[in-house]
Amino acid sequence: MHSLDERRRKASTMVAILGEALGPRLARADALNLGCSTGIIDEYIAPHVRTMTGVDIDEPAIALATSRVAAPNLRFQLGDAMDLASADETFDVVICSQVYEHVPDARRMMAEIRRVLRPGGVCYFAATNRWAIIEKHHRLPFLSWLPARAADRYIRWARKGDAYYERHLGYGPLLDLVSAFRREDYTGKVLSNPERYGAGYLFPTRFAHFAARSMYGLLRRMFPGYIWLLWKET
Repeated sequence: MHSLDERRRKASTMVAILGEALGPRLARADALNLGCSTGIIDEYIAPHVRTMTGVDIDEPAIALATSRVAAPNLRFQLGDAMDLASADETFDVVICSQVYEHVPDARRMMAEIRRVLRPGGVCYFAATNRWAIIEKHHRLPFLSWLPARAADRYIRWARKGDAYYERHLGYGPLLDLVSAFRREDYTGKVLSNPERYGAGYLFPTRFAHFAARSMYGLLRRMFPGYIWLLWKET
């Protein structure tokens, strides 16, 4: 489980990006967070939107979120990202951060996101690249590069679990996954000015920042992860 500080830092970046993209519309937005877990990100974002709804398939996490977070415009729901209970065109903002690799059918999830977004609405989509050298969740080199059975054996060998359940996509397949939306790439913007988006914590040294910017410019398809805004056209 991610640390409290890490989730709050991620939430601050989300608010900065969405605030820039939506302007005063953000304060009037009905927002949905998929894979909300214990509600840390939702709690941070709630003061910046009209309503905030967190959805997760993990019943204990939803119970904990409901018990520990209280805000008049914030609620949590047990639910499946591939089969949302919400009506069509319910939300102005959907947050889908590091979720696609966890669901059995990412295309079905993206179709649900598009269904529940209002025309002109936006999905904040943060995604890890399959070709990242260090896999994000288990911190093992080249794990996501491997076929499923080899990845399962690697996980067991490293004593990180019984199986590798995440299924990452590379850059091209990710573009195909989000092709029903108009995509606005914020990765380069964040790399160019991380402080503007509350993302300075990603680059502890100047060299780390320089290396990340250089890699994105030269080897975009191999970059570890992306931040995209996905707009539902009116």
